[in-house]
Amino acid sequence: MTQTIALLVDAYRELNAKKLFWITLVLSGFIVAAFACVGLDAQGLKILWWSFPIPMFNTGTISLDLFYKFVFVNFGAALWLAWAAMILAVVSTASIIPDFVSGGAVELSLSKPIGRLRLFLTKYVTGLLFVMLQVGVFSLASFMVIGLRGGAWEPRLFLAIPIVVGVFSYLYCISALVGLLTRSTVAALLLTLLFWIFLFILNSADAATLAIKTDMAGRLTAQEKRLVRQQAEVERREHWAADLLNEKARAEANEKGEPEPAPAAWTPEQLDAADPTLPNVRGERGRLEKQIEESTDNIKQLKRWNDGFVIAKTIFPKTTETTGLLERVLVSDSDLEKLAKAFGGEERRGRRDPDRPDSDLEMERAMRDRSVGWIVGTSLGFEALVLLATCWIFCRRDF
Repeated sequence: MTQTIALLVDAYRELNAKKLFWITLVLSGFIVAAFACVGLDAQGLKILWWSFPIPMFNTGTISLDLFYKFVFVNFGAALWLAWAAMILAVVSTASIIPDFVSGGAVELSLSKPIGRLRLFLTKYVTGLLFVMLQVGVFSLASFMVIGLRGGAWEPRLFLAIPIVVGVFSYLYCISALVGLLTRSTVAALLLTLLFWIFLFILNSADAATLAIKTDMAGRLTAQEKRLVRQQAEVERREHWAADLLNEKARAEANEKGEPEPAPAAWTPEQLDAADPTLPNVRGERGRLEKQIEESTDNIKQLKRWNDGFVIAKTIFPKTTETTGLLERVLVSDSDLEKLAKAFGGEERRGRRDPDRPDSDLEMERAMRDRSVGWIVGTSLGFEALVLLATCWIFCRRDF
């Protein structure tokens, strides 16, 4: 244990000597400062002393603590921690394993009475330590801002530490494997970034097909509601036309002195003759039925594509979904609806169809329906396999 602690202390000193460690820390401070300068009032958005009136986005529509949690999740965590700071972390830690296994450094470490597996895992944890410290400082500062400015002391904010460190570990295991095989910092960095880009493309394909499928499902819902109303209109007009024909038949029987006939079952042609607008109403119903059939077929096809991307994602780490877990914890479903209403959603983009659900909100709900076990479990399983292979290579290789 003493040896492991000594290695971690040495690793901390190594991180402390890196300029990017302090650059990232300073940038995190600027982000938190900007975070603290933004607020809400009764009129709208407030930045320091200046207020920008926004009718649908003020303390009357959403609470101040919800606003700060939304900003933290979508800008602080999703943009800064999960992208910008993550890139700096990948760049900073890419050299840890290559530098360790080259230039005689590994021979010196192996000469000490410590197992190879523990030695490698300690070096691996060193890279995670970089992100853990950065996210810890950022989360603590954001916790204070939300507490002091938003009036909500939210300890669940610190879940950003394991979540962001977990996302980084998905990438760092690839960096460690490539660095061990090639002993090249450049190769470890480039291949890790390429792997990250691949994950981004796969996730974008999944998100795009899911968004289109959700949008088309909303259209289908609206079409089905319109079809119900159109069917009711057809039945109303047919009933009116039948009553008109029955009344006419009774009038003709009375003129001839004959008994009144019983209500007859009139043919569509007879009803059309009685009400000339019926063909158009039936045509509209037929058009809606055709649209519903086409929409159903398109949704089935998109579902097959989306299921394929989900199956492909099952094999690989899910960086975006893992980061999104923080929003699940901090922003409830009811808060999500409040935010959708505050930002206007599809209504502000000109979609005012009351029959059609908000596709953005439905898309978010669909993403939240994906289980935490699938998101985290399969991602950690991938990392475990890569890390196991890396440890096996390190323990078996002659240095």
